[in-house]
Amino acid sequence: MASESPLGRRRVVVLGTGGTIAGAAASATDNVGYAAAQRSVQSLLAAVPALAGFDLEAEQVAQVDSKDMSQAIWAALARRCVAHLARPEVAGLVATHGTDTLEETAWLLHRVLGRAGGLAKPVVLTAAMRPATSLQADGPQNLLDAVTLAAEPGARGVLVALAGQVWAGAEVRKVHSWRLEAFAAGDAGPLALLREGRVLGLRPWPGQGGDALAWPPVPAPEDLPEADEAWPWVEIVTSHGGARSDAVGLWCGAGVRGLVVAATGNGTVHSALDDALAAAAARGVPVLRATRCAAGGIVERQSSAAAAAAIEAARHLTPVQARVELMLRLLARPPERD
Repeated sequence: MASESPLGRRRVVVLGTGGTIAGAAASATDNVGYAAAQRSVQSLLAAVPALAGFDLEAEQVAQVDSKDMSQAIWAALARRCVAHLARPEVAGLVATHGTDTLEETAWLLHRVLGRAGGLAKPVVLTAAMRPATSLQADGPQNLLDAVTLAAEPGARGVLVALAGQVWAGAEVRKVHSWRLEAFAAGDAGPLALLREGRVLGLRPWPGQGGDALAWPPVPAPEDLPEADEAWPWVEIVTSHGGARSDAVGLWCGAGVRGLVVAATGNGTVHSALDDALAAAAARGVPVLRATRCAAGGIVERQSSAAAAAAIEAARHLTPVQARVELMLRLLARPPERD
C-alpha cells in the first residue's frame, strides 16, 4: 500500500489490536450483537480507499475484544511502539483498539512511552463504536483521521482520534455506552479537530504547553513483564452508600499488591471503607483515591496536615486509569529482599 503521501513520504505504521473497529455482525443493521476483533488490520486499511495516498505499513499485534485486554498485550504494544518510533522514516503510529478499555491503554502508553521527557512523534489510538459491517460504520473515517493525524507535521505524544476530535491520551475517558461521540476529557476538552483531511489545533500538543505534571517513575517498555501473572495484582473498590469493608480485608489476605478506591464526589470515602483502606496502606498495600464522577478530578485540600494524612489522590485519573498507574508504580519499585 506504499505510495507518495500528500505530505511527502511520511510513513505511518498501523498496529492492530482488534476491537469493534474490526468487528463483524451477521446483519448490517446490527450494531450491538456483533463479534469484535474479526478482521485484520490489513483488511481495515484496504477498505478505506482514501488511505491510498499515504505511505502505510501494517502489523497485527493482537486480535481481541478490548474488554479482554491484558497486561501482556499492553507490554507487547508498548514494545512495538518503541521499535517503530526509533525508525527515522516513520512519522508516527496508529493503533486500532476497542473502546471499552481504550482509556487504560492510552494512559499506560502515555506513561511508559513518555517517561523520558515526552514523545517527539505521535502515537494515535483510534477505535469505533460500530462494527465494520454496519451500514453506518464509524471505523473507516476514524482510521483515516488517525492516519492523517499521525502524519501531521509537529504532532506529538499519545493521542486519540475519534469522531472528528483529538484527545490527549493522558486525559481521555469513555463517557457514553453507545453514541458515536462516546469520549471526552473531563474538564480539559479536545486538543484538536479533524475536518476534511485537516488537523485544526485547539491546544498545544502534549509536552509543548507546560502541561506536564510530575508523576512517580514507571518502567521502560522493555522492562514491562511479558506474562500477565508477573504484573502486580491491583483491585478497585467502590465507595457508595452502605459500603462495607469486607472486600478490602479479603483482598489483602489473598495477597493483593495495591488498591484503588473509586470515591464519591471530590474523593470522599465511606467511613467504613476509609478505615480499612488506611489500615491496608499502613500494612504496605498502597492505595490511590480516584473519583467515580464522569468529569472532573480530585481537588486536594490546602491543609498540609490533612493532605499528609489522606490517601493519595489520583488527580484527574479515572479509577481504571488509576489502577494502571498503581501497577506501573509497583513495577518500578525495587524488588523486596528477604
